Amino acid sequence: MRWLLLLFIVVPLAELYLLLLVGRLIGFWPTVALTLVTGVAGGALAKHEGLRVWREWRRALEQMTPPEAGVVDGVLVLIGGALLITPGVLTDALGLVLLLPWSRTAVAARIRREVDRRLGIMRVAQFGGGLGGPGPWSDGDAPPDGGSASPVIQTTGETVE
Repeated sequence: MRWLLLLFIVVPLAELYLLLLVGRLIGFWPTVALTLVTGVAGGALAKHEGLRVWREWRRALEQMTPPEAGVVDGVLVLIGGALLITPGVLTDALGLVLLLPWSRTAVAARIRREVDRRLGIMRVAQFGGGLGGPGPWSDGDAPPDGGSASPVIQTTGETVE
């Protein structure tokens, strides 16, 4: 509930205050021009970065490798573009941070660490030859200690850096 209060009341009021302050410093028409330029430039930058992330995903799929820019990067580009198109000083600054590749990478890494911390890390250890295949043991059926050759899944709350 606090996030909604912040999002719908505090941020627009701060944006309005900053726009009025900028308008007082540089004038009304330069402020309008600055707002329009950041909106158009934000849309163009969002399109450019979005297409770049999309091309990386397609190339990775063609090569059957995981994409370097994950889903988080794509979502951050989308949010950054929307923020830059939205008029305001704070939203423009945050949108620019999310659209520039070097700063977006840092934000995405922090988000991944936070998600890992909250959800925990899942580790999968496979013993044997996989799904129905023979294991590395001489009889091919089971490990010598009589254990199972099926995967073991262990979850921990530790964070991988």
